[in-house]
Amino acid sequence: MSADRAPRVELVLSSAGYCIHPEFVTLRGGSWRSAVYPAGFACIRHPSEGWILFDTGYSPRFPELTKSLPYSLYRRITPVRIAGEQTAVRRLAELGIGARDVRYVILSHFHADHIGGARDFPSSRFLYSGAGYDAVRSLGPVGATRAGFVAGLLPDGFSGQATPIERMSAPVALTDDVPFQEGRDLFGDGSLIAIGLPGHAAGQFGLLLSTAENRVLLCADASWSSRALRENRPPHPIAGIAMYDRKAYADTFERLRRWQAADPGLVVVPSHCREFYDPEGKEPRRL
Repeated sequence: MSADRAPRVELVLSSAGYCIHPEFVTLRGGSWRSAVYPAGFACIRHPSEGWILFDTGYSPRFPELTKSLPYSLYRRITPVRIAGEQTAVRRLAELGIGARDVRYVILSHFHADHIGGARDFPSSRFLYSGAGYDAVRSLGPVGATRAGFVAGLLPDGFSGQATPIERMSAPVALTDDVPFQEGRDLFGDGSLIAIGLPGHAAGQFGLLLSTAENRVLLCADASWSSRALRENRPPHPIAGIAMYDRKAYADTFERLRRWQAADPGLVVVPSHCREFYDPEGKEPRRL
């Protein structure tokens, strides 16, 4: 189905907690002072599939599960602020959306700030990258910590209520103006196109969609901010320590930068960008 004929969706952006980093780590030439990075999630209303989440942000389970070594190193390097009233499930309730109303939860990748609230949606079907899960599912504590993965954040029996996007959708060719070769049409109607954005984490992908007002790319952590893309200021090399593939990240970042520059009508939304997400999660934004 062509993009022009694909169903339009509703899109609401909110956040569930935030972490703190020196700005220069995520923005080349940035300040050495600490900056706040919201753990954003997107709530999508599909005309026939209903409510869908793209990532879940943090939950209070994260500090609980990272009290002991080696996981405590994760919370020390990346200090997190999250309270019970800031979780995705609570923010959705404020919008009149119950956990049972969420039919699908799409996980862009398996870092803790994207899967932190997953257990709050026991009735939802999870969609994920098979390659991404395969890369972390058998890791021991040390390897999991290095990969930013905390297995206890996923629901019990995750595999039974989850479907790899590679299984549910076939590759589709993208238009010539998109600097990525292919995507995956998740529902077969052109409404949500998953596009692989390698480098930051194994199997990471974003979502291309259209609302009544905008064409939007939810780019997960392929960039930490819109400013970085606009000004061509990728992360400091030190950020590469936590990346799955530094070279792939640099290539993905450059492709996104070119795409945004060539297509000003495309709204690129990084998951931790304060231009789109309120760190306190009090002010949802509709696009």
